[in-house]
Amino acid sequence: MTMEVRAIAKFQRVSPRKAKLVTDLIIGKPAEEALALLRNLPKGSAPLLEKLVRSAIANAENNYNMTMEDLYVKRASADEGPRMKRIWMRGRGRRDIKLKRTAHLVVVMDTKEGGA
Repeated sequence: MTMEVRAIAKFQRVSPRKAKLVTDLIIGKPAEEALALLRNLPKGSAPLLEKLVRSAIANAENNYNMTMEDLYVKRASADEGPRMKRIWMRGRGRRDIKLKRTAHLVVVMDTKEGGA
């Protein structure tokens, strides 16, 4: 029987589109490999997702007595959060609206079936 463990970080100041590029890289990877990948990836959302993967591992170890060696990233997603609207002054007295995007990051980890 497998037990899913998850960690969620809401309202993170990173574009969901850019965070999705990083989440796609870690899906299906073992926990250690995902951490190593996120630690060395030159993307702005990589440190946020590394912290989230560490949190999911800690949840698994403390709440369900799982070990890090048995865990892999089952799902990882970056969904859109609320957008902060800011005024951006332009020439000739005009203004535009800049959208400061936020993301809800979710990492779901699971144990490997039969040591595979």
